[in-house]
Amino acid sequence: MLIQALHFLRSLTDPQQLISLLSTGLSGWIGYAALFLIVFAESGLLVGFFLPGDSLLFTVGVVAGAGKLPIGATIAMLAAASILGDGSGFLLGGTLGYALFKNGKSRIFRQEYLDRTHEFYERHGGKTIIYAKFVPIIRTFAAFIAGVGKMNYTRFLTFNVVGAIGWVTSMILLGYWLGSVPVVQRNFEKLVLGIIVVSLIPPVMQILKGSKKAAPVV
Repeated sequence: MLIQALHFLRSLTDPQQLISLLSTGLSGWIGYAALFLIVFAESGLLVGFFLPGDSLLFTVGVVAGAGKLPIGATIAMLAAASILGDGSGFLLGGTLGYALFKNGKSRIFRQEYLDRTHEFYERHGGKTIIYAKFVPIIRTFAAFIAGVGKMNYTRFLTFNVVGAIGWVTSMILLGYWLGSVPVVQRNFEKLVLGIIVVSLIPPVMQILKGSKKAAPVV
């Protein structure tokens, strides 16, 4: 079962296999619904962090470039999926997550952490929501944390919409434009891996920068 699931996820980042899926088991509205649900879950549901995001959108762009998907409708649909996914994450954070931190007896979910989170999102929440869209894993949890921190919803929604449209459009168009390039076709798996690695560089740099600041002076 696990092997089948991994094979399915891998097929989502291979243009030929994705085209095959959309022509057979995921044909018609079922295929669109599957793509919608994957982006929705990866964007906002906490269990969706393992799902392909950037690589899936890039592959969708390649498939659209091959004439197998309508580019405009696909971008609109998946941007909506990302917006709604983040909205769900925000709602979960504002209800379930916030309740955990309001428990005064908890040693892990402490009120002071909640206050700091709220202060951070009031100051930097907008650019954080947009920035997180382009970073795997962080993308899945950013909206939840914004909900926990009780970020102003109207402000959150504005940056959520901007970030989702920017992320989905850029990734799909990148695949749409580059998918027909011979060198890309010959090295597609390497390119997809490169996209993932590049998207992980900013958070890794931030972690390293934070560890240097925290290091004691000898």
